[in-house]
Order: sequence, then C-alpha cells, then structure tokens
Amino acid sequence: MAEPEAGTAAAGQGLAPAPGPPEEGAGLAAVIGATVPTGFEVTAAEEVQEKLGSASRISRDRGKIYFEVPARGLPQVHRLRSVDNLFVVVQEFKDYQFKENKEDALKDLEDLVKKLPWTDPLKVWELNNSLKKKKTKRKKHNLQTTASKEKLNEDGEEEGADQKDAGKREDCAQNAAGIEPTNGQDTEQTQGVASRKGEEEDNEQSDAKDESQAGSGSASQTGNGRTSEGEAKVLKFRVTCNRAGEKHSFTSNEAARDFGGAVQEHFQWKADMTNFDVEVLLNIHNNEVVVGIALTEESLHRRNITHFGPTTLRSTLAYGMLRLCDPQPTDIIVDPMCGTGAIPIEGATEWPSCYHIAGDNNPQAVKRAANNICSLLKKNENKESSTSLGIPLDIIQWDICNLPLRTGSVDIIVTDMPFGKRIGSKKKNWDLYPACLMEMGRICTPGTGRAALLTQDKKCFAKALSRMGHIWRKGQTVWVNVGGLHAAVYLLKRTWERAEEKRSFW
Repeated sequence: MAEPEAGTAAAGQGLAPAPGPPEEGAGLAAVIGATVPTGFEVTAAEEVQEKLGSASRISRDRGKIYFEVPARGLPQVHRLRSVDNLFVVVQEFKDYQFKENKEDALKDLEDLVKKLPWTDPLKVWELNNSLKKKKTKRKKHNLQTTASKEKLNEDGEEEGADQKDAGKREDCAQNAAGIEPTNGQDTEQTQGVASRKGEEEDNEQSDAKDESQAGSGSASQTGNGRTSEGEAKVLKFRVTCNRAGEKHSFTSNEAARDFGGAVQEHFQWKADMTNFDVEVLLNIHNNEVVVGIALTEESLHRRNITHFGPTTLRSTLAYGMLRLCDPQPTDIIVDPMCGTGAIPIEGATEWPSCYHIAGDNNPQAVKRAANNICSLLKKNENKESSTSLGIPLDIIQWDICNLPLRTGSVDIIVTDMPFGKRIGSKKKNWDLYPACLMEMGRICTPGTGRAALLTQDKKCFAKALSRMGHIWRKGQTVWVNVGGLHAAVYLLKRTWERAEEKRSFW
C-alpha cells in the first residue's frame, strides 16, 4: 500500500492546478478508450480517422478502440456517433502476469496503484469536467429562456438529450459497493458489448441504469474536485472492474475491492457507490489489463431517444448500420420496421442531405417515434441557431408487406427485424421474413440499392434469403451483441433482377 504522504502528493499533482480555459490543455495528449457495439469496431475507427484525424487501435470482437488526441480535442471526441462510453487510459499492460495464488494476485493489483502514471490522465479528466460544467450551465440557461428564445450559449456543442429528465432512481445492479464493480458478471460483462457501466443492450434494463447515472452525475458537475476558494476537496470515487478470462484466481468484485482500497489510500479519496466524482476503470481480459478514468457518466448512445419501447435500438448501433450502406446526398433511406425511430432519427441527424422515411405497423411504436422526433426538434431549437429548418424525416403507419412506396424508388433500407423474442415469434418469422425481403426488393432500386438488416433469427433469415437470392445478394455480415443475444447485421445488395409486382396500380 502507498504511504498516505505519497497518496496526497500524487493527488495534488493530478488535481491541484486551477481549471483554466480549454487552451490550458493545448500541450496535453490523451489516449482515449471508447466502447463501441461489438462488430462495429472498424466502423468506429473509420469515424475517428475521418473526424479527428487519429488512427485507432482496435480490440476486435471486444467492443473497444483506442486512439490518441490532444486534450483540447475532447469536445470533438464527445460528438462521435459510433461510441458508447469514453475513458482516458492511465496505463495499459499487454501481457500482465497474474500470480496463481489469489492473495498474491490481488496484492499485485494493490501495489500497481502507486506505480501508475495518474497525473496527466487526471488532468484530462479535470479538463473534461470543466467542459461538462459549461454544457450543464448552458443547458440550464436554455431551459430557463426557452419561452423568450433569448439564448446566450457559450458555444455550439451538441448536448445530451435528456439528462435533466433522468430521475435519481438507484439501480440495484449498480450499487454493489462504493469501491466494488457495478456487476458481478465477470465474463459476460466484457465479452458482450463491453459497456463501461455494465449496461446491457437490453434497453428496458439500461433505462433505469443510465438514468441513475445521469442523476448521480450531478455530484461531479457541481465542482471540479475543489471548493469555491480553490482548495482541493476530498473527491468521491468508485472502481468498476470488467473481467473476462478463464485463468484468473479472483472475481471482478474482489479485484475492484482491493484495487479500490489501494486507490483510496493512495489519493485519500472517499468511496461512494452512487454520487462519485471519479470512476476508475479496471478492465481485465485474460492477460491484458487496462486502467482508465471514465469521461462519460451515461452512455452516448442515449442521445436521441426519450420515449423507449421494448426493442429500442442503441443509436450507436443504428449509426453503424447506416454507415455500412454508405449513404450519399439525395439518397432515399427507409426503415420499414422503425419501432421507436432510432435508425431514421440517427440517419436524419448525421445524413441530413438524404431523405428518411420511417414506418411501423404498430400504432404505439409510431407514436413513440413521433415523440422522439419532436424531442429532437426541440433540442435543435434550443441550440444557438433558432432558425431550425426541421429534419428530413417522415413517419408513417403501414404494413411491412404492402408498403405505399413506388417500385424501385428507394436507395437504402436499414431496419431492425423482429427477433421473435419480445416482438412476434420465430414461427411467424418463417412467413414474415420472405414476405419482407420480397417487398423490400420491390421498393429498392435495382442494381444500386442496398440494405442493412439486423436479426438474431439467423436460421430463418438464411432460409428466406436463399428463396430471395434472385433479388438480394449477401455481402458483408457483422456479428453483434444485442442485449446478450448473438445477432447479425447483413449487408445486402439489390440485383438487377426485377422483383415481383404485387399490385397492378403501381
């Protein structure tokens, strides 16, 4: 264990400088880790290269990418569309040798704390906090002045949709202990979509979890680790451990407990499982160990959706599916089974030069999607420009097997097909999937049209696709984890073959 004096000194090194303007971090570089939907690591890396000019290192099939950016680029990092959670890397060990004996292995983790280079990552965390404070102030100001439309925004950053609405409900799964991880699921946690806070892609479970994070986040937004006089205050923290691998003699709970105890002694911080200022991450995958500090309080995938349904898709996964299809200006993009509208809303936000059409046969889903569109429009109005022109998106109630769209009129189809778990049934899918593929083939432009279809019912889809092989050719397949279910995104290309016409009046 580190002596208290050393811990205090280390804490001072990382946190003593008063937070200045973003330029202060001009010379500071940060290695950023980002969790992304598994299978879409390459897509996320392409976005990082395109928007930040940084090359990424990919943990393939583990839902993580790593890239280096100057600290002043943090606002742009938070605007990435393909990442769920962000953290600054303290140190990474490619081949960490764990002792076979549990006590020895845990003692090594404790001893590791005082050897880690905390100073720069804590400066990055603090700079990130100062940016969040600005956004919080601006958001509150906008809420107060919506009626008068007098906006004094400090800058034009995009803002998280509904943190204010998020209640302070505590999620039992998160409250393991102040310095323990948010879950006890070792292997499943990291082998899925590797979300930082143990979020599953099961949105019904993640709702309350994320909202409790938004509520607890208010603690860290009230101050950057110091009082108004500029004196350092005692920060509150927790350690979250994500562990995967067969050869560890300890559990994630035990690793987080002992590592957290050493962090507490080193920095003289106070453990707090919900209202924490700092979340230290301990990611262990076989012999790979990454220590980081969280930069996001709630997953960025919640940016668009305020009205959830039973199968609401993550916005980050929706972005990945759309990007696979390479939308071009003036393309018409259709989601024929839109649910709560995650795909078309993401599409209209990121590709506004395309025209997006969404539909569903369930009136309740259409209503939720419409409400999500309204929320997005209101958020756009609250930004600096009050002359919002709306978004290029229409929502319709329709029958997927009988779409009111002209033959060959659509460039891209992107949709989340019913898995047969929560919506529909696997038995119904045997009739539904071929009918869907036929109707999608009819409306899609021969030769140039493409589709990205997500399903977990892979056997049924493969059978349906074999029957529709004359109009759809399978290209790339991306394997993804959706709420613990092993699903696939199929990228299909429309052949030149004419699709069967069901209705003579078209």
